[in-house]
Amino acid sequence: MVGRITERLFFICATISATITVLIFGFMVFLGLPLIKGGQLFHLLTQPWLPDHNLYGIYPMVMGTVFIASLGVVLAFPLSIGCASLITVIDGGIFSRILRRVVQMMTGIPTVIYGFVGIFLLVPFVRELFLRGSGMCVLSASIMLAILVAPTMILFFVDSFESVPKSYMQAVDSLGGSRVQKLIYVVIPGSWSGILTGLILALGRAFGDTLIALMIAGNAVQVPSSLLDSARTLTAHIALVIASDYESLEFKSIFACGIVLYVFTTLLVVLVRSFGYASRRNSE
Repeated sequence: MVGRITERLFFICATISATITVLIFGFMVFLGLPLIKGGQLFHLLTQPWLPDHNLYGIYPMVMGTVFIASLGVVLAFPLSIGCASLITVIDGGIFSRILRRVVQMMTGIPTVIYGFVGIFLLVPFVRELFLRGSGMCVLSASIMLAILVAPTMILFFVDSFESVPKSYMQAVDSLGGSRVQKLIYVVIPGSWSGILTGLILALGRAFGDTLIALMIAGNAVQVPSSLLDSARTLTAHIALVIASDYESLEFKSIFACGIVLYVFTTLLVVLVRSFGYASRRNSE
């Protein structure tokens, strides 16, 4: 009896959650119709942002988001793999335990703190290093974004590495293999699905972050041609434009940005589910 009630309760909660998600998407589509009706969605995604010429394309923001988020994940990946390897395989002593505690603590630091650190330390360093621009650019935002998403990736990779069967590790030890060989030939191949899942989740968080790009990227509405150019992301655009006139097309553009982010996040979730399903099938 209790089990049946619990099952129904979980089913109702899941139904409510799915309904709310669909309603949110429908709400964004409805309010974004003035910009996408008449088959203008393609133009919306490819046109520049020129309100003075009645052009409200979000292409510069889409490209800025792709550049900053992708570069941030690329920079965070080797750091995350290295730290996870050190914690689980290379070092099993007190240093690895301290490192894990530090990484866990970093996941709880508010994003705005990373933004302040980026403004006062990273931006001046980049500006003085390259002697070009203000330092608020794609490179600065990507570096700070990498620091932001790295702790999550590290903990996810650690869990994936620790899920490798202990018998495999013992077999390497019995054959006289080193810790590096154990990592390269056993741990990483045995946890590839977890690594890919961690990458996808980190990419989703990087795409959805607002404050790092808003505070450090420079918010220039342009397609960046180099790492030292300023850029604006979709999330930063929503934060900057949300105070506009509610009836203006400029305000309606934030819903188009939301639709793009929603669709991208949905695709990432589908990929994560696919990798998880494939991993379970392989383990069986």
